[in-house]
Amino acid sequence: MNKGKLALTARKMVAHGKGILAADESMGTIEKRLTSIGVKSTESNRRNYRNLLLSAPGMEKYISGVILFDETMRQKSDSGITFPKLLLKKGVIPGIKVDTGANDLALYPGEKVTEGLDGLRGRFEEYAKLGAGFAKWRAVIIIGKGIPTDECIEANVHALARYAALAQEAEIVPIVEPEVLMDGDHTLARCEEVTTKTLKRLFTELKKYRVYLPGTILKPNMVVPGSEVMNSASVEQVAKVTLRTFKNSVPIEVPGIVFLSGGLSPEQATERLDMINKLKGKSPWELSFSFGRALQNEALTTWQGKAVNVKAAQEAFLTRAKSVAMARQGGL
Repeated sequence: MNKGKLALTARKMVAHGKGILAADESMGTIEKRLTSIGVKSTESNRRNYRNLLLSAPGMEKYISGVILFDETMRQKSDSGITFPKLLLKKGVIPGIKVDTGANDLALYPGEKVTEGLDGLRGRFEEYAKLGAGFAKWRAVIIIGKGIPTDECIEANVHALARYAALAQEAEIVPIVEPEVLMDGDHTLARCEEVTTKTLKRLFTELKKYRVYLPGTILKPNMVVPGSEVMNSASVEQVAKVTLRTFKNSVPIEVPGIVFLSGGLSPEQATERLDMINKLKGKSPWELSFSFGRALQNEALTTWQGKAVNVKAAQEAFLTRAKSVAMARQGGL
């Protein structure tokens, strides 16, 4: 493990004024996205859409890294080079989603565990050769009646820790993503409780598996009430509770926290990120973003699968990326 290389890459991923584009939608998810605009999910259409985003002129002003899906990692841009090479030419770090999805946790109704550890060492070796500088693994924690159980949290943080260790062995920075879903009617306090417990157990497990924290990035949810009662907490309340949660659970050795948008609209995600950075004070971490839908929605609906709309869609993407990058500095 090259600790210097890992730490340097991690710091670049959370460079001031920049953040990460999550363009790693699974086959099922990208099909839903494209279907929503009346476009069939073919290999060609998926490539065209990712090309639109990754080749947008000047995207590197706001984007430090891009999480790719396995298919995208191997596709070529309009310029004839692979997408990882295109990003590297722009000074943007290519990343790769390596988990194989969340599945039902046996004998624990309503709970999930993320899989994908089998063969991961070999996949990391291949992804490193393809140009990946970082990776991502997403765990899913659901709040409901009697859940999450301790066993569900333990199963997911164990997988995250083993993944992170394998990534660092391959000199790839791991993004660890323990997402507490916003689905439901739970309170802000309940989300804080579950998020704090999950994060504390995650970092205990990472330490146990000798994961190097300065070469690790955390991708958590913002601490918010359930989606059914979202308006029960103000933007400022969300920011204060989110910051308090991290101060109680995230070691200072972690160089950066990149928020997921987790079902928030582009406007909601941006304004919450802005408020968090306005109130962060002397936070020991860079507080950035790793948004998917919140960065892409406007571009997707503008594009409509038509070549004539590519330029306008790129402009929509860059406008949102600039706004989020400003929010990342508390500058809106």
